[in-house]
Amino acid sequence: MARSGLADAARVAHWADTALGPGRGSATSDGKATLSDTTAGQAARELGLTAAQVRADWDTARLAGLIEVHGDTARPGWRLRAWNRDDSAVLRGWVALFDAWSLAHPEPAGQEPAAVAEVVSAMPQVLSFLQLSAGPVPVEQLLDLLEQRVTELRTERCEVPYGPQLEPGTPGAAPSVPDAADTPLAPLLDWALHALASVGALTCGDGQATLTPLGNWAVWVKLEQICVAAQSPAGNIEQSAEGMLRGCARLRPNAARAEYRAWLAARPVGNAVTELLGAARGEDALLRGLAFEALRVVGAPAEPDVRGVADEPTLRPYALLWLAEHDGADPEDAHEVLTRREATWLWVDTAAAVADHGEAPLLVRHLESAVQPTVPALLDEVRAVGHPRTVQVLVALAAAHPDPALAKAVRRAAFQVHTGGS
Repeated sequence: MARSGLADAARVAHWADTALGPGRGSATSDGKATLSDTTAGQAARELGLTAAQVRADWDTARLAGLIEVHGDTARPGWRLRAWNRDDSAVLRGWVALFDAWSLAHPEPAGQEPAAVAEVVSAMPQVLSFLQLSAGPVPVEQLLDLLEQRVTELRTERCEVPYGPQLEPGTPGAAPSVPDAADTPLAPLLDWALHALASVGALTCGDGQATLTPLGNWAVWVKLEQICVAAQSPAGNIEQSAEGMLRGCARLRPNAARAEYRAWLAARPVGNAVTELLGAARGEDALLRGLAFEALRVVGAPAEPDVRGVADEPTLRPYALLWLAEHDGADPEDAHEVLTRREATWLWVDTAAAVADHGEAPLLVRHLESAVQPTVPALLDEVRAVGHPRTVQVLVALAAAHPDPALAKAVRRAAFQVHTGGS
């Protein structure tokens, strides 16, 4: 159902992937890969559609993540790339459209914005009721539920003015504004139901509304996410990405992954990925590694952002390993995508995490993970790689290693890096 519901949008997205782009003959006259009148007309002619249909399908493709617009350029989203081989990508695209139902079918003109926002906030409870009912529900019953939920939202806000209030029209009084409480909710419920019907989540007719199988599944998934978020064992859901990762630093891998899933379920995936990459850019190497472990839990939706940071020296080795595993490489073989220099940089970065947060024996054992066959070869390449924590890592390794001769060689290497010698 998701594939058929997005088929028209995917058709326009595939067309745009082929036809749009700076320097291509079919791009707009100003060289921008955007859907101008000229481009919409061209797509309509080539696809046998009207310009209005092309624009509607284009908007759907954008909301579903089949097309990503960056500034004045458009490019295919990862869901379009995976369209023919990954049903989960299609489902994720439809869920993104489902989440954006109020944008896919804008509210009627002239409605009070505050009342519209209240109805949008209240609709998840209406949808949950539809899901639990497992069949048609009279619209009048849904209206009663909507009115109750909106009243609860207004009570929770408790927007009571403090201090003496001047009558409207009195000098100094606040200007009179429309009161959302006076807005009838029936027309807004009608809009919301038809908007949800336009994205395939429900059907309306004969004064009743019924969730489609796809809508029923989507609401169930949302409820499951709420339950997952409520089961955070370490209580890090409200933390920033950095705070959450620090809270997971001492957890076992399975417990940490459960915490990542709970944290991710509580926020939009795009915001979560941005936060995790921001934490990875910091000075703490441990958080860098943990951030990419959390991104592994995110999976495919993180691919464009991870690919986008692959040119940042600090993140490149982590990003390349993530992408290799995402593309199907065995985690034990993924390191083969790294150059010798990248692998050495990653060894130093990981050693820095161990030195800051681990115990001395762990740092000594970390020597075994180096790609170099001998310690002298490792030290030569570590000195050349230019990691900002090289000196601290070598000093910590020298202090921890039980072999006096090896420790002396490591201290000498640290001194050479510190002084710029060879």
